[in-house]
Amino acid sequence: MSEHLPALQVVLPLVSAALCLVLRRAFVVRVFATAVAWACFAIALALLARVEAGGPISYALGGWAPPLGIEYRVDSLNAYVLVIVTAIAAAVFPFPLRGREVRIPRSRHFLFYASLLLALTGLLGIAITGDLFNVFVFLEISSLAAYTLVSLGRDRRALSAAFSYLVMGSLGAGFILIGIGLAYQMTGTLNMADLAVRLDPVRDTRTVWMAFAFLIVGTGIKLAVFPLHQWLPNAYTYAPSLVAGFLSATATKVAFYFLARLVFTVFGVAFAFESMGLGAVLLPASVAALFVGSIAAAYQTDLKRLLAYSSIAQIGYMTLGLALLEERALTGSLLHLFNHALIKGGLFLAAGCVVFRLRSSALADMRGLARRMPLTAMAIVVGGLGLVGVPGTAGFVSKWYLVGGALEGGHLLVAFLLLASSLVAAIYVWKVVEVMIARDGPEPEVRCEAPASMWVPTWALIGASLYFGLQPQWSIGIASQAARSLLAGAP
Repeated sequence: MSEHLPALQVVLPLVSAALCLVLRRAFVVRVFATAVAWACFAIALALLARVEAGGPISYALGGWAPPLGIEYRVDSLNAYVLVIVTAIAAAVFPFPLRGREVRIPRSRHFLFYASLLLALTGLLGIAITGDLFNVFVFLEISSLAAYTLVSLGRDRRALSAAFSYLVMGSLGAGFILIGIGLAYQMTGTLNMADLAVRLDPVRDTRTVWMAFAFLIVGTGIKLAVFPLHQWLPNAYTYAPSLVAGFLSATATKVAFYFLARLVFTVFGVAFAFESMGLGAVLLPASVAALFVGSIAAAYQTDLKRLLAYSSIAQIGYMTLGLALLEERALTGSLLHLFNHALIKGGLFLAAGCVVFRLRSSALADMRGLARRMPLTAMAIVVGGLGLVGVPGTAGFVSKWYLVGGALEGGHLLVAFLLLASSLVAAIYVWKVVEVMIARDGPEPEVRCEAPASMWVPTWALIGASLYFGLQPQWSIGIASQAARSLLAGAP
């Protein structure tokens, strides 16, 4: 059975999504989906252990050898991404779905969990497949499920947010499909490792240039790279907190993985950065994202919307490390992939706790929250410190590597701007903290913490971010190994 783990990683949540339609009962389906998420997490850990012990894994679906058949290929990079996605799913899926945040009755919750498992299937499929067209197929599975999940928010604006997400997502998917078609036209293959080899003789053709441009722009839309981020703020604001926590911690991370795979493995660093000048576009866009996202977050009056705009800045940190093209900086980007998933996933779940008790995520309604919901308020404070990058938090580790990479590459101004962006992040974090500790809120006798079923998953993620801030050896080791393999152009 162990040799079939790569296929099982995708098949298990896919089949389970269909089984949700059979089980139907809300509590049973929730427990079942949680068990599936934990099983996927165990599979991802097993795959990571096998990669560390014996190198990359190649799995030929149906026994058809690549490049003719579809290949699932697991190396240090996507094994790392698989662990991130499944770990977030294992933590988020137990978070209860409350009627105050969704528009569907409890009797229809099985459809919600079916969509959630389909989103998980798509994200895992993107990360594990070695076939370019398979990436598009799984991308559409995860995207269609995500549009549905966002639209289920209680606020009617969730529908318009989902529609905007659908339009932008379809545009991005269309660009990716065109890029795939052009690459196939020039090489006759869809296997990414084979494509990297066959592109060599035709790299200087306009068709390959256009294929690269379409793929990068389409992936940039899915990643919400500035200024292609318009869909993100409303989608995360009006989606149920469980959905916002899951998507913010996984969807953009998988899109970043695909971007890195395209740049380093398929097209190559020389082509992407020297021939196509990717760094000249990505570096200023990333720096702009640091400040635009943080400044926009500082002006928000709603906690979920503030966190949504913060995500734009945090995505900027990830793409900045890629644009710097230094091993230390790229390690920082991959570290932030993991650390931001823990922090932002936990913060959105904390926002769900707030909405459950206050029926609102408006900052004005959160005055004195620290006295009413101390566990939730502390989770928000700790997560906020992680976004700023305070020493002892996971966010600090990522930014330390990014600043070090910028200095090693001679980018002194970029290093200064990285530090300055953390100060801007401190502004919006303090804005939330100031409201929560305000003395003019309701009196302590109205204290009423969220149920344990809500704050336990929240603190599982926030606590993990603290642990990996104090003990980052494991995440640093995996991220640095993945960064080295990317810079070496390993297929």
